This record gives sequence, structure tokens and C-alpha cells, in this order.
Amino acid sequence: MQIDYQNTTHKARAIVHHAYVMQSADMYIYISETIIHQHVKDAHTETGAYQRVLGTRHITMSEKIEVVAKNSTMHGEGPHWDDTTQCLYYVDYFVDVAHRYNPATGQDSQLNLGASVLSVIIPRQKGGFVVSQKTDLSIVDSWDSGKVTTIEKVEADTNMFNDGKVDASGRLWIGSIFNGIGIDQSKWLQGQGSLYCLEGHGSARKHLTNLSSPNGMAWTEDNSVMYFIDSTPRQVWAFDFDITAGAISNKRTVTDFSRFSDIPALAIPDGMNIDTEGKLWVAAYEGGKVLRIDPTTGNVIRTVKFPCEKITSLCFGGKDFTDLYVTSSAVQMTPAELSKTPLAGSLFKVTGLGVRGRKANMFSG
Repeated sequence: MQIDYQNTTHKARAIVHHAYVMQSADMYIYISETIIHQHVKDAHTETGAYQRVLGTRHITMSEKIEVVAKNSTMHGEGPHWDDTTQCLYYVDYFVDVAHRYNPATGQDSQLNLGASVLSVIIPRQKGGFVVSQKTDLSIVDSWDSGKVTTIEKVEADTNMFNDGKVDASGRLWIGSIFNGIGIDQSKWLQGQGSLYCLEGHGSARKHLTNLSSPNGMAWTEDNSVMYFIDSTPRQVWAFDFDITAGAISNKRTVTDFSRFSDIPALAIPDGMNIDTEGKLWVAAYEGGKVLRIDPTTGNVIRTVKFPCEKITSLCFGGKDFTDLYVTSSAVQMTPAELSKTPLAGSLFKVTGLGVRGRKANMFSG
């Protein structure tokens, strides 16, 4: 991968080399060696030529990618780090199974909520969880009981819910897509989805329509901007966000995957998170990568490569939010494809990134 960075006073060129070193059956070390050639612009040159080379810096970064739950899902999604329990919750989308990974014990426990589609499980401020099943929004009163109480049926079952996240006011934002269970994903109907938000005390409100595959969401620290992904057009969007009213406006495109030459043509943006520096972390489904994107330029400024292609979503966790948990998928993979990427469907943890995420929000209902 090659990335060029520019501003008015200097130009830097970064060349990144990647390698995997297998440590054990479930442990990989990701090595990223970045060589930066920094050139400083001559202040007396009106043509803007870069004439003086003031030095070369060699920076080597090492990231560790660990498989913490091997082949735990068919289609892993919706990772949410619960700061209270210090556990990670995530789902196996098509089989309606919730997972709870406890890094202190290494245990990955499961909760089967029935024969439906489960896309999110997010802790509530009042205890228990808010979950989505097909197009129902429901409450699970506790992990131990697994008792489900439906809040609202939002759409007909010709659709199903996909990715969702809670904003700083405790609202659940969640998107719907065509219910393509049993149908090849390339044949799913497009433009049937919508984006909703569920207030803690009310019903779901529709904010966007004609979406094909609504996915990742994130908010700036000051809650002035909401980032949102529709995977099919391969775009990350930004909206002005009114946290008091729970409203979005002024849509614009942050970036488009078609810009990136090192991303396969079939790769799409999926789940998303944001770090404390305001940079976006986007899962590249069918791209085998997580991309760190600067939302002010739309450029990729960092890439983390994984040993499987279907990277679905991610979130920051751990006591100081420096661990990056990443879900993946093995859905609709052939035996030959699985033999090439046997870790598909696993839960990964990335450490050594040198960045920090923010605490996830709980549902207020």
C-alpha cells in the first residue's frame, strides 16, 4: 500500500509493508513498517518545487492480531464493548445467537434468542439489553434469563434490521435492508432499506429511505456530526447532527471505496467506529482489511490486514479502550474458500495500534 500526505509546508511519502508471522494456531503478529521520506518546501521558491531534502525517518510499528474466539460465528456482527462488565457483546446475525466474550477468562458464552435474525445486542441503562430480531425491536431482561419482550414491530418481515448503534442521548439508530435469507447476496433487492431511531420512551422514527445496505455509524465527540455507511454504493456519509432533537441533515460524502486502488472492486464498507482523534475505522467486507480514514480528506491513513476477507464490524474495548475487536464472516463461502481462509467467522482482537476509542453508549429505554 502507498499513501501520499500533503499540506502547504511539507510533503511526506509513506510506504507500508505488511507481513504475518504465525506464533501459534490462533495468534498472528501484524508488522507494518512505514518509511517516511519528508521533504520541506523551499520558502523562496514561487513554483512550489520541493528542492531540499531535510531528512528521512524510519518508523516501524507492530500490531498484534489475536484470534480470541475461533470460528465462533457464521456471520459475526454488532460488536459492543460493555464498560460495566468489561465484556464484549456481539451477534451471529443469521442464526439469532448473541455472544458474550470475557477477556479476563477467555470464555465466549452464547445466548440463543430464537429462530430469527439478530443484528444488535446493546446494554440498557435500566439493565438488560435492547435487541433487534428481523424487524422487531425488543428488550432482553437479562443475559441469564434470556426473556424477550417486544417493544415494537417496525417493518414487515420482507425486510430485516442490520447494523445499529446508540447515540449519546441513549437513542438507538438502526437500519433495515431486504430480507435476503436463503438468497445469494448479489441478488438482494436494493433501495428497500430505511434508517430509524428509537427513543428510550417512544416509537421508532424514520429518518432516511431508499437505502440498500445501511451499516456502520459513529458520532464526533461534540455530537455535531453523525457518520453513516450505505454499503452498496460503497460510501461513507456525514450528516449534521442535532442531538437534542435526534435529527440529521445536510448529507455529504466523506469517502467512496471506488477511490482506493488497493481495495478489491467487490469490497464494501461495513461496520464503523471512531477514535479519540476523530478518525474513522471502517471494516472492508470482502477486502480483508480495516481502514483508518481521515474524514476531513476521505483518505486512508492506515490499514490493518486480516487473515480472512469478510471483515464485518469493529469496536474499541478494554480498560483503556486501546483494544480493537473485529468480527468476521464465513457466510456463503465454498469449502475451497474456507480452506484458504480457515479463520473466517472468528472474533479478532488487535492491540498495539497506539490509538484509543471512546466508551460506547447504552440504550436509555
